[in-house]
Amino acid sequence: MDPLRDTTTYIVWVLAGLGAAFVVWRGLVPMAWGTSSVKRIHRGRAALGVIGGVMGVAFAVLYTIARFLERAARLRAKEILGDVDPEQISSSALPFDVRDEVIRYSSLGAGVIFLVFFLAALMPLALDLLEKAGFRSFVAARHVRATKSGFLTVISVLSILGVCLSSCALCSVTSIMGGFGHDLKQKILGNGAHVVIDPKHPGGFSEWEPALEQVRLALGPDGAATPVVAGDAMSQSASNTAGVLVKGIDPDSIGDVIDLRKNIDVARFSYLTDTEALADIPVGEVIGKNADGTPERKQSPYLPESADDVKVDPSLKEFRKPPTTRPGVILGRELAKSLHVRVGEEITLLSPNGELGPTGVMPRTRKFRVAAIFYSAMYEYDASHAYILMSEAQSFFGVDDKISQIDIRVKNPEGVEAYKGRIEGALAAAYEASHRPDNAPAPPELRIRDWKEMNKNLFSALKLERIATFMILSVAIIVASFCIVCTLLLMVTEKTRQIAILKALGASDTAVQRIFVLEGIIIGAIGTGFGVGIALAASTGLKWFGARLPPEVYYIDRLPVNVDLGDYGLVALCAMAICTVSTLYPAYAASRISPVDGLRYE
Repeated sequence: MDPLRDTTTYIVWVLAGLGAAFVVWRGLVPMAWGTSSVKRIHRGRAALGVIGGVMGVAFAVLYTIARFLERAARLRAKEILGDVDPEQISSSALPFDVRDEVIRYSSLGAGVIFLVFFLAALMPLALDLLEKAGFRSFVAARHVRATKSGFLTVISVLSILGVCLSSCALCSVTSIMGGFGHDLKQKILGNGAHVVIDPKHPGGFSEWEPALEQVRLALGPDGAATPVVAGDAMSQSASNTAGVLVKGIDPDSIGDVIDLRKNIDVARFSYLTDTEALADIPVGEVIGKNADGTPERKQSPYLPESADDVKVDPSLKEFRKPPTTRPGVILGRELAKSLHVRVGEEITLLSPNGELGPTGVMPRTRKFRVAAIFYSAMYEYDASHAYILMSEAQSFFGVDDKISQIDIRVKNPEGVEAYKGRIEGALAAAYEASHRPDNAPAPPELRIRDWKEMNKNLFSALKLERIATFMILSVAIIVASFCIVCTLLLMVTEKTRQIAILKALGASDTAVQRIFVLEGIIIGAIGTGFGVGIALAASTGLKWFGARLPPEVYYIDRLPVNVDLGDYGLVALCAMAICTVSTLYPAYAASRISPVDGLRYE
């Protein structure tokens, strides 16, 4: 999509323009300074306002340039990959350009700096509103913004910075860890079934057609189902061997359950069923990828295509036989890389279940031709999975008409539990006794498992890791709250005379205590607001542009970031709760000051 027609670009320009105008206006508005009642423009404040406005405009400009560069990179990648939609090209296929990365990170930095200026310009307005809310908030806000001694000013700034940095770090780490968890969940849901129906005992089950039909009827438009024959085997090429999980699939329905069709990285899914076209791949078609990621295309044969070519020795024409047709197999990228094979080359699959021979059990062997190579972005899948036709798998594993399982995809995987009742009812209807002959064998004993159950240990470990990280980083907020304690205690010492005057005028101990509690809350709110805001801006920028990672190390090309406003709100609530608790003792100390003691030496 053209960046100038992108809705996000318009939103960025509108928000950046309004924010920049606001920051400049706050810097140029006349105000009274010091003891003078005359309102005038402060040069330093005006300069900061102009700088903030420039940062806002710079952010919008750099963001637009970054989008144009990304569009250009996608068009360049399209020229290399062939006839594909530029918007569908993955980030890993885009060429690396230092200039593009500098523009992206510059846009991100300008956006974060602009947000700091915007929040700083917004803070005086928030304090003005607090001053108008009541007596206690008026005194607390005035204490926070009043001129203090040098050491107290430093401590106040440090307390705000401490809360800001700790809450920013906690939000950022939560976003990155949530991004990894979300990315892993999406890959599992995309490459695996949401619900699996399989027998309680190994060996597969027959009479699966009624069950499949009833499950499809029960799910309707809310899901899809496909039969699968699965088994372990050993794959062998001309140069290497590797263990493999072979899955026999129905090519007509597999695309509705898993993203195998979408994940085809080299060649075409249709080669799996069209063995004749697979045996004679056109010259120039991509059959693999080189080490640098560039496509490797099929070269012209050494012998001319025409049999009438006079340059060819007639005695050699008899050797120009068409290649043998083999059943197709789709391999994962890492598995193909391990076997050193490309599309169109042959591999041999060996099944451990064989026939009894003179020397013992002889494993079944069969040759297959690589039809395509898929990339799921999950190493476990790409290094171990191979897909063949279901009929070929039944013949290869010797299971006759049995299947191993029925894979199901549902419309709402997060609420997969709600579909179990419908699936159980469908299985009961499929094997209802009244619909079966009297001499029919007992129906198979089947079990139903969803993706949460099959990956329970993995997601439990991720959840525990997030909780532990949250608790550890919360200690940083607790440490920062000690600065708030020191700030308020020093403020109590410095404002002893003012506190005594307030109490002499009739302020109660509770009122004084609430004033200092509110002061600590204001300090914590300023730090938390800046910290959460900076983390939100940085995480959103990283989600937009992405931080490149070496895929050969992490198997992902971008740092996954998940911006969850619920997590950010939880961090803000925890930070505010810790800051509020830290104000209790200084507020209690302020409330115990006697008017006589406070004014004794005045």
